[in-house]
Amino acid sequence: MNQVTLRPLPRSSPGAQGVDAAGVLAFLDAVESNGLDMHSLMLVRHGHVVAEGWWAPYRADRVHLVYSLSKSFTSTAVGIAEAEGLLSIDDPVVSFFPDKVPAGASSYVTGMKVRHLLAMASGHAVDTWPVANRGPDVVRSFLSIPPDQEPGSLFCYNQGCTYTLSAMITRLTGQRLVDYLRPRLFDPLGIEQAHWRQSEEGVDQGFSGLHVVTESIAKLGQLHLQNGRWEGEQLVPETYATDAHRKQVDNSHQSANPDWQQGYGYQFWVCRHGAYRGDGAFGQFCVVVPAAGAVIACTAQVVDMQAEIDLFWEHLLPALSGDAPVDRATEARLADRLGHLSTAVVHATPCPPRHAVTFARSGEPPLYMDGLGAASVEPTGDGTRLTLVIDGVGHSFDLRPGCWSEGELPEIQFSLPTVAVAGGWVGPDEFRADIVSLSSPHRLGLQARAGEEPTFKADWYAAPL
Repeated sequence: MNQVTLRPLPRSSPGAQGVDAAGVLAFLDAVESNGLDMHSLMLVRHGHVVAEGWWAPYRADRVHLVYSLSKSFTSTAVGIAEAEGLLSIDDPVVSFFPDKVPAGASSYVTGMKVRHLLAMASGHAVDTWPVANRGPDVVRSFLSIPPDQEPGSLFCYNQGCTYTLSAMITRLTGQRLVDYLRPRLFDPLGIEQAHWRQSEEGVDQGFSGLHVVTESIAKLGQLHLQNGRWEGEQLVPETYATDAHRKQVDNSHQSANPDWQQGYGYQFWVCRHGAYRGDGAFGQFCVVVPAAGAVIACTAQVVDMQAEIDLFWEHLLPALSGDAPVDRATEARLADRLGHLSTAVVHATPCPPRHAVTFARSGEPPLYMDGLGAASVEPTGDGTRLTLVIDGVGHSFDLRPGCWSEGELPEIQFSLPTVAVAGGWVGPDEFRADIVSLSSPHRLGLQARAGEEPTFKADWYAAPL
C-alpha cells in the first residue's frame, strides 16, 4: 500500500481571513451556557483553518464516528463512479442487481433510478432499513419492498437507499466503498484514517459507520465548496457536485425544524442562508456556506441538532461577514480558549474514602455491554482505581479528580474500543464515573451507591442507533 502524504489544510489567524474572533468566542460561550456536549470544532475560511479545538478527552488525531454524515462521502463516491463511466445516475437500480429483483416487480421498482436513491426519493413512505436488514440479503430485501409512490415524487429519509448505493459500488468494482475511495478521494485529500463499519454481508454501511478525524470532515466540505475540485484536479464532476448541493426533492413537510425543511440534494441537506450540509446523528456536521467561502466541521453528542445549528447561524455566520476589525487581543483569547476545552467531568471529592467497595449491578445491563456485571473501587495514592468486570474479566482505570484516564473496553461494539474514564466519590456513599467512547459520540454514565448491599447502575446518555 502506498504511503499517504498527509497534507493538512493551511492554517491562518481569523482576522487574516476576515473572521471575527469575538464571534467564535461567543459561539463557545453559547455552547457552554446551553450545555451542549461538543467534541470538536473546525472553522475554515478561504481554504484556511482559522479556528480549531477539541474538547478533552477528544483529540485532533483520533477518528470519530460521524453517523449519517457518512452519506455525503457515499454520494461523493457515486459522483466519482459516474465520472469513471461505471454508472449513470439515470440508470435503473435493478440493472445493477438483476439477480436480486423479485418476480413480478412493480413498475415503481423497475423505474427506480440511481438519482432517486441519492435524493432519498425511492418512493417509499417509511425507512426500509428495519425490514431490509432482517434478512441475509439487504439489497434483495430492499427491492422486495414495494414503493408507495412513483420514485422521485416523495422524500423519505431512507437508510436502505444509501446502503444500496454502497452495495452498487461494491458490485461494480469488487471493492468495499472505503477501498474504492482510497485512491480517488482519501489519498488526494491527504486523509489517512478512514474506517467504515460493514454489514454482515461485507458491504460498507454507506448510510452510517464511517470514522474519520475532524479535519477530514472539513476537507470534504472544502472539496464540495470548490465544486469537486482539489489542488487543480477535478476529483468529482462539477455538474454532479453542484447538483448534489441543490434541492432535488421537497421535504418541507417532513420536520418542524427549519433546517430540515429546505430541500434535499444527493445525500446533502439544503440549509437556510444559502448553505448546505452533511450531518449525522448527535450533532456531527459538515456545513458549507458558499456565500462566505466557509466550512464548519464539528463532532458532538447533541440530541437537539437544530439547537446546535442555530448557534452556527447566531454566532459563526455573523463572524464570517468580514466587517469586524482585526483584534489581536481577542484572537489571543480565542486561541487560549480553544487550547483548553474540555467536556464535563464528574466533580469528585479530593479525598476519596479510604476503603474498597465492590458493587453489584442493579437493573438491566446497558446496551451493548450485556456482560457488565460488577464494578469495584479502591483507593490509590492520589485517587481511585475503578475496575469494571465484564464477562468475568476486569478492566481497571486509575482515576484522579478532574482528569481523564484512557484504556480499552473491547465489549463496546458500536465503535472502536478506546475509552476515557473520569470519576470518583461525589459523597460519602456515592461513586460516579463517566466512560466516554473516544471514537463515537457516546458516554456511559455509572452511578454506584455503598451501603449494606452496594449496587450500581449504568446507561448511555444517548443510546447508539
